Amino acid sequence: MAKPDDRSDNVAHLQEHVENTVDNLQETKAYLDEHAEEISSEELNNLAEKNQKRRQSISSFKEEIIDETEKGNG
Repeated sequence: MAKPDDRSDNVAHLQEHVENTVDNLQETKAYLDEHAEEISSEELNNLAEKNQKRRQSISSFKEEIIDETEKGNG
């Protein structure tokens, strides 16, 4: 039997995703600040792309939080 669709904690999960993604973004920035001279240009580009994707994810998570809040799931 399938479980009922309980979305009551969606906002909490989304907020946790935002926090984790922000932490990863900040850790990468700190890593780059400390080791930029030792990193290849390819790795620098890869990390920059990852951080751009992280920023997009944060934006999407925040939009979803608003959407879930408006639906009363948070």
